[in-house]
Amino acid sequence: MEVPKDLNSYVRVLKLASTPSTEEFSQVALIAGAGIVFIGLIGFLIFAVMTLLPGGV
Repeated sequence: MEVPKDLNSYVRVLKLASTPSTEEFSQVALIAGAGIVFIGLIGFLIFAVMTLLPGGV
């Protein structure tokens, strides 16, 4: 691990990075929220099926 080389890489990435626009941030937040809800729904469905099966939780 070469510290000067790594620092140069980090500085280059930070110079290229920019803050997202409000529209871009809202779109990313909406997609992430939909993913969280989808995963939660799958977990709930698995729980419901396991509960309804004979000898469930």
